[in-house]
Amino acid sequence: MSRHVIRPFEEADLPAAARLLVERHKEHRKRHPLLPAEYEDWQFAVVEVTALWESESASGAVVADGDELTGYLLGAPKLSPVWGPNVWVESAGHAVREPEHIRDLYAAAAAKWVDDGRIAHYVLVPDDAELVDAWFRLGFGSQHAHAVRPAPAKPLTAPSGLTVRRASRDDIAVLAELDLVLPRHQGLSPVFSAGELPTLDEALADWEESIDDQDYATFVAEYDGRVIGSSVGCSLEKSSAHSGLARPDNAGFLGFAAVLPDARGHGAGRALGEAVLQWSADTGYTSVVTDWRVTNLLSSRTWPRLGFQQTFHRLHRLIGY
Repeated sequence: MSRHVIRPFEEADLPAAARLLVERHKEHRKRHPLLPAEYEDWQFAVVEVTALWESESASGAVVADGDELTGYLLGAPKLSPVWGPNVWVESAGHAVREPEHIRDLYAAAAAKWVDDGRIAHYVLVPDDAELVDAWFRLGFGSQHAHAVRPAPAKPLTAPSGLTVRRASRDDIAVLAELDLVLPRHQGLSPVFSAGELPTLDEALADWEESIDDQDYATFVAEYDGRVIGSSVGCSLEKSSAHSGLARPDNAGFLGFAAVLPDARGHGAGRALGEAVLQWSADTGYTSVVTDWRVTNLLSSRTWPRLGFQQTFHRLHRLIGY
């Protein structure tokens, strides 16, 4: 009778881990065919897993059934202090034949992470219900959503009373003000984000420098002649948060949207999102990606209504509290 063995991840495990990742990604793409097809090829998958293994301070565990690897988990810290004393398991950082085995792998790998003082754990998990459930039963909770939808096939129109247009230098003052709206909102209940809030002067200086950058499409929404919101679109390649298996090919990115608090309720958020969708289609992108904090009640309701389907869950656990 075979017996599963849990042991530390070793360099020799990379080829077998990549094969498991290919299996997982093929199943994932059955639900989300817009995700990149190349990672169904072992040669691309092994590059992703190797890059994680070679990350500074990377470590993990594998589960083997006899001579066959049936699961692996790899994590590594990020330098940014925003995430606390952390370890991240990225989109290519885990794959298992049996979802329950992710609990055994985490138990083995996390002991070292916590011994090293890394108590903030993050993991990017495909929208596989059994796998997400296994992570939930490790004390993780949902923090952030990654989502994709096809670029629209026909033009979209703003609600009555709203005008959506490209931003100009005349809009810099209100664009800077809107830059503060989202992080302020994220700091409120129930998000309670600890992200750093820029100053108005910093936002003004940034817009003075970047307003003419052709790599970014900035839109504003006007209501009764007043600019009340903005959104920004760009190539998904500009986003470091979406990479590897989580980066669809030829995708636009809805990277930012905000509406002044006293002007909400006119449909500006939706219209600004649709402006980026239409720009993405006009630019030639075949899909559009966005992401949101799941505790942000506004974005977590608006973006799914625009047709975005969640592909990955970013889960989080803080040890010791």
